Amino acid sequence: MSATFDREVWASVPFHLWSVMMFAFGCAIGSFLNVCIYRMPIGLSIASPPSHCPACKHSIPWYLNIPLFTWISLRGKCANCKTSISPRYFVVELLTGLAFLASWVVAGRVSPLLALAYCLIISGFVVASFIDFEHFIIPDEITIGGIVAGFLCSMAVPLLHKVDGRMLAMKDSVLGIVVGGGLVYLILRVGKILFGKHHIELKPDTRVVFTDTALVLPERSIPYEDLFYRKSDVITFEAKMVELVDRCYKAVRIRLTPEKLEIGDEALDPEQVPHFEAITDRMILPREAMGLGDVKFMAAIGAFLGWKATLFSLMLSSVIGAAVGLGLILLRRQEWSSRLPYGPYIALAAIIWMFGGDKLLGILFEPRLPY
Repeated sequence: MSATFDREVWASVPFHLWSVMMFAFGCAIGSFLNVCIYRMPIGLSIASPPSHCPACKHSIPWYLNIPLFTWISLRGKCANCKTSISPRYFVVELLTGLAFLASWVVAGRVSPLLALAYCLIISGFVVASFIDFEHFIIPDEITIGGIVAGFLCSMAVPLLHKVDGRMLAMKDSVLGIVVGGGLVYLILRVGKILFGKHHIELKPDTRVVFTDTALVLPERSIPYEDLFYRKSDVITFEAKMVELVDRCYKAVRIRLTPEKLEIGDEALDPEQVPHFEAITDRMILPREAMGLGDVKFMAAIGAFLGWKATLFSLMLSSVIGAAVGLGLILLRRQEWSSRLPYGPYIALAAIIWMFGGDKLLGILFEPRLPY
């Protein structure tokens, strides 16, 4: 491997020819990332069946699966049923191609292997960010898988941690996992104490559905794992009507915890009530400052980039998230109590670290000599 990724070997080909190839390679990987973004949140295999139109299920031949060009040539529509194809597919392919190109330009002359490691990290960031934007989750395949991959990559590419020795890189990786995951977990716990309840207003006579895995509101679905972290977490609301499979209730108070469902004075086992529906105008939900997915995501970043990167990413992502949230509120696109996906801002901050965050810190905190 050391010979394969030797700088002199790669330097035998003009640098910017590699740049073009890395962009094309990134666009192709972006096509695969689109599959991950679509299938992972709904539990489908990313390996089979082959690429197909979600609307008509028509299998997409290879000549209609060329990154960027296919979407443009078909004008964003399926070749078979003419259903619109989301611009996200084009955006992800282009974004991934540009990210691979940037990774090569920044790190290629230092180490081709480091550039490829950056490409791997950014691929995970792209999948995590787009899924988090749409579903408010980051799959374990990205977070837990990223922790394992980060440790292995640190062993193979010590330059990820800006050191030469493998043992030093592995030590920094483990420390990054502990600091990154532990710090965000601490923030999650403190946030639970300070901001543990979320009052949501619904339209009059809104029907909400409680499945065996999630609370389904008109505009989004919230997995119970994002609501119930402790046994004391509780969903409460006044219901005008509650419908179970075998009976109905009118004008009752609902309290749902991980272990008990209370409908008025009646206490039930939630495991025995896999589905019920209610009509209400407002609810009180348990709320976390962050989700557990963010904890694992930060641990994965620490595994790849070390503990300093996690501190930098946490601080900068807070600034980015606050700025975006405030901007959306000012534009009336978001309410103060609305939930924001945090993973994309963590990813953006980590990318800034990769492409020179340590130098930025040096500029900001470099000791100033008195004149």
